This record gives sequence, C-alpha cells and structure tokens, in this order.
Amino acid sequence: MRFLVTNDDGIYAEGLIQLASSLTDIGDVTVVAPENERSATGHAITMHFPLRVRKVKLPGLDIDAYAVDGTPADCVKLGIDKLLEEQPDFVFSGINRGSNLGTDVLYSGTVAAAIEGCIMGVRSAAFSLLLGDEMDYAYSGKVAKEVAKIISSNDLPPNTLINVNIPNVSEEQIQGMKVTRLGRRRYSKNYEKREDPRGRTYYWLAGRLIEEESGTDYDINAVNDNYVSITPLHFDLTNYNMIETLKSWGFEKETISKAK
Repeated sequence: MRFLVTNDDGIYAEGLIQLASSLTDIGDVTVVAPENERSATGHAITMHFPLRVRKVKLPGLDIDAYAVDGTPADCVKLGIDKLLEEQPDFVFSGINRGSNLGTDVLYSGTVAAAIEGCIMGVRSAAFSLLLGDEMDYAYSGKVAKEVAKIISSNDLPPNTLINVNIPNVSEEQIQGMKVTRLGRRRYSKNYEKREDPRGRTYYWLAGRLIEEESGTDYDINAVNDNYVSITPLHFDLTNYNMIETLKSWGFEKETISKAK
C-alpha cells in the first residue's frame, strides 16, 4: 500500500510523525505537508503565489518527506500531481491536534486534505485526537492502521472519505469504534474585543462552544462516550430534497423576464 500523508499542523507536528511511522508498518509512506501550521484554512488553495517545496528529514523516519509553503489541499494536489512517482493508494491526513467533529469539518485543513484526495480519485481518511492535558498519539496510530486495512479490503466509493476522531483517554478506556454522522457545533460570542498598547481596537477569535446534537449516533456523543468515531463524508453539498421544491417555486424557467 502506498500512502501520501499530510496534515494542517505542520510537517514536524508530533501527530503527523506518529501517523507516518505507524503506516510504515503496512506500506510505503511519503509525507507532503505544510511547512508551517495551517490550521482552520479549510479547502483553500494557492493561486496567486508560487509554491516552494523543500525535501526534509523527519526524526526517526527513513522516508521521503516534503515541506510545502502552502495549504493542506495544496500539498495533496502537488504531491499527487508532481512529487510522487506513482499515484498513492491512500491519502491520510493528521493526526490532528484536537478534534474535527460536527460542523467544524467545514473549517478544517485536516479534513480538506482528505477531501482533496477524494477529488483526485484516491481513497482518503482524516484523523484527529481530541485535546487533553497530554497528547499521546500512539493509540491513534494503531487506529489509522486498522482503518487502512478495513478500507483497503472494501469498496469505499471514490467520492467518500472517512473522518476519524479518537478520544483522548488511555487505550484501556476506549469502548470501541462507532459509525456516526456529523453533529452540529456552533460558537456564541465568537470574538473578544481588546485594545493594543497603542490604544487601537482589535478582535480575537475565541467563542464558547455549543454542541446542539444529543443523539447516540452523532460523532460528538460517540467520542464523549469514549468511542472512536468513524464518519463517512462526501463533498457533494447538493440538497437533493430541495430540487423538486425549488422547481415548484418557479426557479426553473426557459427565460427570465426583463425588469421594467
């Protein structure tokens, strides 16, 4: 199995090194990751500046690794198009420092990298370890290997990725894996108003997290119950239930009447 590994925490992040190290047990790994942290960049790509790449040595790993001064999506696009000799079998992104649950996946560079893998026709997964006082990624690496084995022996649709969130507890406390759907997270009082030493006002993104879903089949509840959450995602945002409704509202016309 050939893996392209990336992340949004930066190429020297502990979670990425653990992910790459774990996957070398079952396949060939190439790392193409942002030179610096690019968290919460979503699916941004670089259009108006050149991308620069340098080959780096990752501690404890004898694999090809490339640092890119771009976004996670840039890394996947450039890696598959130019840096890898063959198309990978998998794009694995992470292991993110902190969860990517519910609607937060829309902001996540970690998840966006896996989506870009799907767009380019490669089976993909994103991995995140919930924040805690300590961040031990060893068990998350085992989860990544298990996910690779399962999706390699099954027919994962090309437009679908697996979003994996791992509770930050000891391996003995993990209750198992649970297939889930996205919950809903939002933030209230998003910005704090502050003043710099020169008396100028600025705003700092903070916010209080509100989790609105409480069903047992949501990803948020699964990790709170110490289950590894496995959520299938796809990038088709069409609301199919609304297509016929919008037609009945009169949106489907042969011509649009000219304004008087």
